[in-house]
This record gives sequence, C-alpha cells and structure tokens, in this order.
Amino acid sequence: MKDIINKFKEKLNGDGVVGVFSKTCDPGLIEVIGYAGADYVIIDLEHGPNSVESVQNLIRAAQIVGIMPIVRVKESCASVMGEVLDIGAGGIQVPQITSRAEAEAVMKRTKFAPMGERGVCRFVRAAKYSSKDRFEYFKDENEKVTILQIEGQEGINNIDDILTVEGIDVLFIGPYDLSQSLGIPGEIDNPIVEEKMLEIIEMCREKNITVGTFVDTQENAIKWKRLGVKYISYSVDMGIFYEAMTDIVKKVINTK
Repeated sequence: MKDIINKFKEKLNGDGVVGVFSKTCDPGLIEVIGYAGADYVIIDLEHGPNSVESVQNLIRAAQIVGIMPIVRVKESCASVMGEVLDIGAGGIQVPQITSRAEAEAVMKRTKFAPMGERGVCRFVRAAKYSSKDRFEYFKDENEKVTILQIEGQEGINNIDDILTVEGIDVLFIGPYDLSQSLGIPGEIDNPIVEEKMLEIIEMCREKNITVGTFVDTQENAIKWKRLGVKYISYSVDMGIFYEAMTDIVKKVINTK
C-alpha cells in the first residue's frame, strides 16, 4: 500500500489524478476500473450498499491492480473512520464538513500521535495482522490521504477557517449538494454554482491545498481540470455501465 499511496500523491501533486465513485459490491468491477487506467477508486459507504466487511475485499481488489483505494465514510465518527483505515484504505473521504472544529476532529481521529489520537490496534489488516513493524505501521498510517468534502452553505461560509487546518490533502467540492444549498438543486452547470466553485478553487490555491470535484461528463472533467482541479472523480461505476449499455443497445436496435 505504501507504494500505491506514494504514486498517488506524486500524480496528485503533478498533473492530477482521475478516478471513479464505486457503488459495487463486486471486487471484479474494482479490478476493471484499475485495468482501465484509473488512478483511484472511491468505495462509497455514504451512498452505497457496502459494509466495512465487504469493503475489505474491494480494497484488496484495488491493491491487486495498483490503484488507490479511497473510502468515503458516512460520517466523521471515530469508530467508522478507524475501521476503514484498519482494513487497509489508502485514503479516507469525509462528507459534509461544515466547520474548522469538524475538520480538526477528522484529523485527530484518523492520525496516530503526535498528529492525532486514532485508536491503536496493530493486529488489523493495515498492519499486516501484526507482522508489520509497529513503528513503521504508525508512521505509514499517518501518510494516508485525507479528503474533506465541502458541500453546503455552512461549510462554504466557514471555508477560510477550514483551510487553516493542517493535513488536508484534498478539499472536495460536491457540486450537486452545492447546487442544492444555493437553491438550484441539480443545476451544476449554472453560472451561480460555477462562480462559487471558482471562488473555492482560488481560496485553495492561495493556501496551496489541492481541490477535487465530481463530474459526470467528459466536457466538465476537461473544463475543471484546466481550471486547476487535480482530483477529478468521474461519475459512478453503475452510471458508466448504464450509459455504455444504453449506447450499445441503441446502436444495435438502430442497425438495419
């Protein structure tokens, strides 16, 4: 995992990375995402059907194909975040961050001392079930990636304070929740939403913090990448499969 994390960080700080949200329970689909050339996969516990138990095998699949396994948790609960890190997630993505206090709490709960106060157990998968040197384990775990999502108006109002928290690897803008907070749900291409996103990107640039966002069209992926977004999360595996299958069916039906 250490090599995967280092490779991911190098690309993240360079030209950027491209990945996909995943709502599958099948490790085979995670492998396909890796073979297709993605840099990472976000295994979704917030809006997906998985449990911590099933996520273990999805993380294993990501490691087999050499892509970064990031887990989006449901909430910033210490036990939930600790569980996914213990089973080997290379990074953690936390939704609905609204304040500096919440951001600080995430850092404390996901890092070992002296950076934080994460619960310690060296008999977990991330520590190779105690076969890994304990001190190397603690050090490597503190190198894992932390991604904070800013989605609602409260988080936007407090973004200056949030960006002062040390250790944020990526600030992720959720465009759909952002559009809802601005009173125009689903209108992610509305100039009002885009203007707010550009403001956040500029604020992060000033603080030297990497920005991420969700896109569901290739045009938007290219647009936001050119505007400085380096963590591009392209759509959802189920949606991508649906679009591909729909296109195939239409072409076959329309062929005389």
